[in-house]
Amino acid sequence: MFEALNPAERLQLMKFVCAFAWSDLEVSGEERLFVADCIRRLHFSDEERAQVWAWLEVPPPAEEVDPTSIPAEHRQLFIEAIGRLVASDDEVTAAERESLVLLSQLMM
Repeated sequence: MFEALNPAERLQLMKFVCAFAWSDLEVSGEERLFVADCIRRLHFSDEERAQVWAWLEVPPPAEEVDPTSIPAEHRQLFIEAIGRLVASDDEVTAAERESLVLLSQLMM
């Protein structure tokens, strides 16, 4: 799934994932586990791992999460990964659902 992404795109994906973890103003334990699994699968350096965990403590600035910055060939992958994060805690809030729909509309 993530093999098509270069290192910068992998970090960008996780920035979006972490931003969405905050869309309901709370990062659940299940969402943290999802992020941990992604970090493991993406083979991040120590510095990259620290950055991703920092985004779970304080969300990335909104201006850094621009859907138009995602390469067209990776947009579906981003939407799928974020959708999995949103579903990871078995509770999709209205804010999460609306944010995911909006992201999909902005990227397609």
